[in-house]
Amino acid sequence: MDASFGGKTSGRQVRRVAISGYYGFRNSGDEAVLKSILFALKEEGDRQGLVIEPLVLSADPAWTTAMYDVESAHRMRPAELLRAIRSCDALISGGGSLLQDATGAGSIPYYTGIMRLARLLRKPVFVYAQGIGPVNRGWMAPLIRGAMRGSAYVSVRDAESAALLGRLGVSRDRIEVVPDPVMGLPLPADAAAAAGAAGGGPGAAASAAAPGPGAPPAAERLPVVGVSLRHWRKDGADLARAAAALGALARSRAVRLRLLPFHTPADADASRRVIELLGDLAACGSAAELAEPGDDPQRMLLEVSRCDALLGMRLHALIYAANRAVPMLGLSYDPKIDQFLARLGLTPIGTTETLDPDAFTAAMNRLLDDPDGWRSRHEAAIDRLKQEALKPAKQICSLLRQI
Repeated sequence: MDASFGGKTSGRQVRRVAISGYYGFRNSGDEAVLKSILFALKEEGDRQGLVIEPLVLSADPAWTTAMYDVESAHRMRPAELLRAIRSCDALISGGGSLLQDATGAGSIPYYTGIMRLARLLRKPVFVYAQGIGPVNRGWMAPLIRGAMRGSAYVSVRDAESAALLGRLGVSRDRIEVVPDPVMGLPLPADAAAAAGAAGGGPGAAASAAAPGPGAPPAAERLPVVGVSLRHWRKDGADLARAAAALGALARSRAVRLRLLPFHTPADADASRRVIELLGDLAACGSAAELAEPGDDPQRMLLEVSRCDALLGMRLHALIYAANRAVPMLGLSYDPKIDQFLARLGLTPIGTTETLDPDAFTAAMNRLLDDPDGWRSRHEAAIDRLKQEALKPAKQICSLLRQI
């Protein structure tokens, strides 16, 4: 790492930036957010003649450094945190759902505390495409309000987050609404090159992928339905309903159900439970399997790109599908699912409380029978989200140049 913070490298300004979020926990969605932010900052920095040197606050600094080739510091060690932020020119907070108390009372005080520490050290704070809320504890409101009012730039990933900040007392004209950063994440370089050789466009990565040993001819291959599920209801009734719907689909036509665990090991456990509930699908010509894409978010993006359609419960499964123009059905467990689908002109096929197997089967069959029709209807919205996902990096790099 170049130690000349705020100096120049080959005529280019250098800015060292700390990045705070839910990183180092091997949650594919949050790691994809980090990788997307790093990618966008690098691309925009190059366009503006700026060298960005990231320092990521992580639960596992060694893993984060190895995964992204960036400097990292432990997010829960006060002395290390202080040194890290003091050494930087600015702090980025985000993205993801950091400022919410649905998962407990610790998240909002932690992330707003990091933002307050940066301001005390006279470092500008940039809020990068965060999802705000829910906020159920009244005493959290002043923490969020103060953090947002004290930030040099604020962007949120949906209109509902902006409206909540407005109700908490943050001026609406300070807030930019942008898509989730993952809409701008590219395929891995090798897969992108292969897709380009195959002609580019939706499905190119899948068509460029070499079949495995003994794979049947293309005409005989089963359509691949990606499935992203998570534990939510304690009694597992939601997973049982999902299994019933997927089973109905598998009996209606031969398909390959590919379970995609976005947060290991929990999602892998949920996926194995669904496969167990599905039972033997060989009699109806279908199959179910568990993917093992590893920790790299771009490899999971590649997995999704190779699906013919997707059922997604995880938000970032749906965002990955939109990124690669893969026809999708959403299963809602949280308002953020509904909010993202609405930006594409879609509504959930069901929730964790209700999922009709016949309605699901009919909807998924329509996607599998006419994927190009789905893409033509949603192409403009997808392209718009991809372009808008780059806005925070443009704004932040512009502000960094003025430091």
